[in-house]
Amino acid sequence: MPAGDLHEPDEPLMDDATLRIGRLVVGPGELKWGFSRSSGPGGQNVNKVSSRAELRIDTLALGLAEHELRRLTTLAGRRLLATGELQLFSQQHRSQSDNKRVCIETLTELLQGALTAPKPRRATKPTGGSRRRRLDAKKRRGDVKRTRKSDEGGE
Repeated sequence: MPAGDLHEPDEPLMDDATLRIGRLVVGPGELKWGFSRSSGPGGQNVNKVSSRAELRIDTLALGLAEHELRRLTTLAGRRLLATGELQLFSQQHRSQSDNKRVCIETLTELLQGALTAPKPRRATKPTGGSRRRRLDAKKRRGDVKRTRKSDEGGE
C-alpha cells in the first residue's frame, strides 16, 4: 500500500469515547480518523506500520458561536481547510494509539482556546515614575549632544 493511502486502524482505539470540552460535547461519530505510514527514520517499523494519525472534524457542526469560530480559525491557522474541516496530524510516536492521543490533546487545546474569551485590555496611563524617567533620559541625551557641539573643530 502506498505511504499516502489511509486505512482503518488495526485495533479499536477510543472510538466510542465522547469528548467533553467546556460546554461542547464531541461524539465519536464527528471525529474522522485516518492512518498512514509515518515519514522519517525508524527502520522497518516505518515501512510496514501505519502509525501516523490524521484527525478531521467539521468545525461548523460543533455548534460554536460566531466569535468562538473566529477564535478557532485564528488558533488553527493552516490546519483549518477551506471546507471548514479542522485537520490534525501526529507522527511523533511509533504507536498509532499514542499519535491518536496527541491529536485528541491538540484538538482539546484548540477548542478550549476558542471557548475561552480573551481578557479585555484596559487602557492605562503611564505612571509618574515612568514619565520622570523618560524625561530624565531625554535630558541626558540632549546634554550628550550639546557637549558634542561645544567642541571647537572636533578632532
